[in-house]
Amino acid sequence: MNQTVQKLTPKGDLSWYIKWTASMFIIAAVCFRSAGADPIYDLVFSIAGTMGWATVGFLWHDRAIMLLNGILSVILAVGIISYYGV
Repeated sequence: MNQTVQKLTPKGDLSWYIKWTASMFIIAAVCFRSAGADPIYDLVFSIAGTMGWATVGFLWHDRAIMLLNGILSVILAVGIISYYGV
């Protein structure tokens, strides 16, 4: 039985580029974390990725993606501020 599944997410538009770039940032962050690198690298790459995904949520009008990544961005920003002792 061959069934074709219709893609729901756009391809080739601005959100497509943002989501893949943001995903690469998050993967890089996890690599830094697992390698035991200085935590600031994990924090910076993670916040870049979550802010990217929050933007994708906004472009897609997806409240769950916006909520999750918006909150994660704030938490990571607090981590960056804490790292610098402010």
